[in-house]
Amino acid sequence: MDEMNQDIIITIDGGAASGKSSTSRLLAEKLNLLHVDTGSHYRSITCYLLQTGCEASDLAKIEKELKALTLNTEIQERNSLLLLNDQRYEASELRSDAVNAQVSHFAAIPAVREKLLMYQRSQVQVAIDRGFSGLVMEGRDIGSVVLPDAPYRFYLEADAATRQARRAKEGQQDTVLKRDQLDSSRKQAPMKIPEGAIRIDTSRMTLEAVVELIFSRIK
Repeated sequence: MDEMNQDIIITIDGGAASGKSSTSRLLAEKLNLLHVDTGSHYRSITCYLLQTGCEASDLAKIEKELKALTLNTEIQERNSLLLLNDQRYEASELRSDAVNAQVSHFAAIPAVREKLLMYQRSQVQVAIDRGFSGLVMEGRDIGSVVLPDAPYRFYLEADAATRQARRAKEGQQDTVLKRDQLDSSRKQAPMKIPEGAIRIDTSRMTLEAVVELIFSRIK
């Protein structure tokens, strides 16, 4: 059976600035896939909760806000974008210093992860319904929790100096090691290397080389 004629489901996990987003976007373009950035989902939820006056320690208020929250999808080119009560946050809001500082704390809350889990899984059907060849989904628990049965699962990593330099080049003040420690130690769906996933160290690889390596494994 020709695997390239089936729906292609790719998961890409890894720490901050490991190359997930750039790799996923290029794969989506190369293979006509829907690109789903689950990190932006947690950033969007963080924006929303911060705007409603929630603190990560106020679980009762957070659960109340989440119950009133509706999730929908907007497709722009090959990108799946999350709408919260039909509102989409801009990239500048999602990457603000306030969100960078709080996103790992809100993402560790079980109610937040449960709110997003089924929505994220539904993106496979969204990709099929919209005529894509499949999807590439990136995050920190995709191959282990969200889509553990995906046929193509990868884990990207890079040394700390490389990742911090990438963030600095983007003009971001993002403490990647602290965020990774928080995301790896949370009780629900911690960041980890999915069993059976292919590990790729991107520290000294070009983006194109990483994409070609993944493409060769899919072929």
